[in-house]
Amino acid sequence: MSASKYLPLIHPGEILLEEFIKPMGLSLALVSRSTGIPASRLTEITKCRRRLSAETALRLSKFFSTSAAFWIGLQSEHDLEVAERAVGAKIRREVVSLAS
Repeated sequence: MSASKYLPLIHPGEILLEEFIKPMGLSLALVSRSTGIPASRLTEITKCRRRLSAETALRLSKFFSTSAAFWIGLQSEHDLEVAERAVGAKIRREVVSLAS
C-alpha cells in the first residue's frame, strides 16, 4: 500500500493537546507544574516531536484520572504505524511465516 493511501498518523501529543489540555482550558505551564513533567518535554510531545515515555504516561494518568495504559497504548499504536509505513512491506517480503 502506498503512503498516500494511509490515514494521517495521530501522535499521542496531538490527543493530549486537542482532547485534554485545550478542552479543559489548561495551559502547558499548569500541566507542567501539576505533573512535574518539564515544560520543554510537554511542548515537544504536544508538537509531536517527542515520544511519550512510561514515566510521562504515569504522570498524565494521575493528573487526568486516566490509566497509564491509555497513554502507552496511544504511543504504541503510533510507533507500530510508523514502523509499518517505514518497513512493513520490506518485512513482509523478507520474512517467511512459520505457518507457511
